[in-house]
Amino acid sequence: MSSLSDLTIIIVTYRTDEKILTDCINSIENNIKIKIIENSSEFNLKEKFERKYPNISIHCTGKNLGMGSGNNFGLKFVDTRYVLILNPDTICEKNFFPNIETFFKKNIDFSIIGATYKNQKNFQSSGYFEENINPINAVDQNGLQKVDWVIGCSMIIDLNKFPNKKLFDENFFLYFEEFDLCKRIKDQGGNVFVSKELIIDHLGNKSSSQADPVLGIDTEKLRNWHWMWSTFYFHKKNYGYFSAFRKTYGKIIRSFFKVIFFTITFNKLQKSVYLSRLLGLLSSMLGKKSSYRVNSLFQ
Repeated sequence: MSSLSDLTIIIVTYRTDEKILTDCINSIENNIKIKIIENSSEFNLKEKFERKYPNISIHCTGKNLGMGSGNNFGLKFVDTRYVLILNPDTICEKNFFPNIETFFKKNIDFSIIGATYKNQKNFQSSGYFEENINPINAVDQNGLQKVDWVIGCSMIIDLNKFPNKKLFDENFFLYFEEFDLCKRIKDQGGNVFVSKELIIDHLGNKSSSQADPVLGIDTEKLRNWHWMWSTFYFHKKNYGYFSAFRKTYGKIIRSFFKVIFFTITFNKLQKSVYLSRLLGLLSSMLGKKSSYRVNSLFQ
């Protein structure tokens, strides 16, 4: 029996475009179990997808939980040792799954293995928590490099290393969930690797209806608010309040003056974006939850 039988893939969606999701699924070997977790109350294409793909089961969360909570929800349905968390706006390149099978057969000691972006110039798929650090770990014979963090759009996780399947801090709604998980693993002495052999094409910002141009400014406000909220929360949680403040005080000053500038220049669009950044950061500094939503579509 293939060792890939001990792998389940979780794909968290939120009213994701059918073609984008189909392209992702078609890049996955058809004998691997896939759990689609729809972050709303209904997956309109449920019957079509489950009929077309016998290896797929679909589960709805009932509301938009965000990425971390959505994956925690999906993990309840996983009964294999390994899980691959995969964004729907990714396409797995050739040999992606044979290379995963090789890792399993070699019994590599890992908590997380992340993938490498096809276009590494535009996206950084892994790195270190200390700024300006040079890569100190060479790529080994398995094509793995030990790092501090990997991007969460494609992560293999050994669930044997996590007695509690609630992997992600559910205080995050968007952004930094995977950084927080990797930081916890690093602090506990676990191994996080990035693989140079696991290649994905990541479309970026196409995994949910947030990519819908009709939403326009609502999308930008949501992203900017949560980016700032999560930035401060991550650093406060892992390094302390004053460290988080030192990390972000420049951002709050810039956002404040940008709001003033775009107010007097009558640029409503940019004003609303920077106001969202300012309010997201202030909310996190005051210890408020990441509860901001801008449109009923995001509920």
